[in-house]
Amino acid sequence: MAHTDAAVAACDPGCAAHSAPRAQLSELAQRMLSQTSKHEGAPAVLMLADGTAFFGRACGARGTATGEVCFNTSVEGYFEVLTDPSYAGQIVTMTYPQIGNYGVDLADTQVAPGAPGELAGNVRPPLRALVVRDLCRTPSNWRSTMSLSEYLEERGIVGIEGVDTRALVRHLRETGAQKGIVSTEVLDLAELRALLAAAPELVGQNLVETVSCREAHAYDPGRVPQGHAFAEAPAAPARHHVVVYDCGVKRGILEGLRRAGCELTVVPWDTPAADVLARRPDGVFLSNGPGDPEAATKTYEQVRSLLGKVPVFGICLGHQMMSLAAGARMEKLKYGHRGGNHPVMNLITRRVEITAQNHGFNLVFPSLGELVPELSGGVSEHPTGADGTAETADLRFWVERGIAPVVANERFGRIRLTHVNLNDGTAEGIQFLDIPAFSVQYHPEASPGPTDAHYLFTAFTRLMDGDPDYLDINIARDRLAGWEFAAA
Repeated sequence: MAHTDAAVAACDPGCAAHSAPRAQLSELAQRMLSQTSKHEGAPAVLMLADGTAFFGRACGARGTATGEVCFNTSVEGYFEVLTDPSYAGQIVTMTYPQIGNYGVDLADTQVAPGAPGELAGNVRPPLRALVVRDLCRTPSNWRSTMSLSEYLEERGIVGIEGVDTRALVRHLRETGAQKGIVSTEVLDLAELRALLAAAPELVGQNLVETVSCREAHAYDPGRVPQGHAFAEAPAAPARHHVVVYDCGVKRGILEGLRRAGCELTVVPWDTPAADVLARRPDGVFLSNGPGDPEAATKTYEQVRSLLGKVPVFGICLGHQMMSLAAGARMEKLKYGHRGGNHPVMNLITRRVEITAQNHGFNLVFPSLGELVPELSGGVSEHPTGADGTAETADLRFWVERGIAPVVANERFGRIRLTHVNLNDGTAEGIQFLDIPAFSVQYHPEASPGPTDAHYLFTAFTRLMDGDPDYLDINIARDRLAGWEFAAA
């Protein structure tokens, strides 16, 4: 396969074409580019762990970055994706072909106040690099304060454009998410391969401690930021004091809790449970976060001590922390769930939510315990997958039957499966029936993404109020709460 500009090098890594970087643009192509807003750009290379290489042009900071290559299917919200702490350690590929057309407004950053070191003050987003098909350098939007390329350069994020992202994503879907390297300074593929081999794997790394706050602090955004006032209503008066475990929490999550009437105290990822309980909170929230959940041992050990003593709500990594605290097993998904268009069935209300997701690991629901037949439609055995094991079962089995199954957990009693991903049948939410606690695998706020899951913030306040039916909420009615156009 010819290695021309913007072409994918998907041939055998040992072929001759992989021994040298891509050819420079022709004189005609250089002249044409010089008359546009793009200009030629320095050459850049993305190489995957299996040796597949993609050639393109630099569109951000110059340098070399390694991480797990993943993809996000959102059409918009690229800036919120860039600044989401859950992407720490990853090279993010955007599947939408043109990125950057509406520019950047720093008011949309998802790096929360109190973030550590380099992340503080929005200095540097947590992801390693950005991969796009085409990066727009001339944005058009009334809220834009700079172009995406300017932001990447200013914040030191390596970017590559001109990549056939369709081919890259299809390759990742077939082979699975894998380690990769992006460079604008090292173009020799043999040298890149050596650098990549020396880079750490995502599994086993504790990335949570790199994005969590360093000390406890109160979070109060005050009035709605001016850039958001056209859409967001002022926060409701605070009724509940909630302690938030910061495992890489997004600012949008904190704002969602605050708008639901929660006064927030944010604490580091490894804060002892005794210190949290000493604050006498009405509830504890476990945030989203990056990487391998089993590496965040100090978090789920504290969660184990909190469950049953105070109402608890967990999302994304927080959901995984609650599952691990209950003795469950996690699986690494082949290529993860990342985007704003994932359909999820709420087994309690039988409503479908279009959700925003960003995770690479998932709960193995049968590992929580044996089914309780009388609470699971008479089913006494977990369904099995193609290999004959319950661990690989497609949980849409329960969607088809209209049942929210319940298992008997050795540590915390009865646990119900409440949400199922309709794309692949994986677990998306659980509810503890004998203690006040629930969790979901996705993000309930629209940063970026739909507002269908906004009701989960309301459910948490209802849980703290002692409502036994706290999850039985009309999603359609609740999802626009907190937005100015809700009354229109």
